[in-house]
Amino acid sequence: MQRLALIATALVATAVTAAALAACSQRTEPPGDVGVCYHVVPQKNGKLKYFKLVNAPNLETCAANLEAMRLKFLRMGGSQQDLYGAYQANFLFLQQEGVLTSTSLEGPRYVALVRTGDGRLAIPGAMPTQ
Repeated sequence: MQRLALIATALVATAVTAAALAACSQRTEPPGDVGVCYHVVPQKNGKLKYFKLVNAPNLETCAANLEAMRLKFLRMGGSQQDLYGAYQANFLFLQQEGVLTSTSLEGPRYVALVRTGDGRLAIPGAMPTQ
């Protein structure tokens, strides 16, 4: 009986410690404006600056507009390969592999769009595998 009480106390202490550490960790969240696609630029002081790009009906349209902007900058002589965006409380990360999304800057990232063989963006699973 005492052993169960000891285990329960240890579990509670572990949960409290985990909650305290989670509360201390920084969580940067994007704006949640409905239908607004932002280009996000990290500043030297560590903050983020949000530039409204377009009004978009969905995440894929926002990602396509960010990709078009990225390509236009590259054609004009820019060197920035990776780019941040935001759409309806989600960050978008345009990278060589495709577009990843996350609800926070520090959180886990999930695949939203993948690059095809010729570099275009496509919904995962839309491309045939051979």
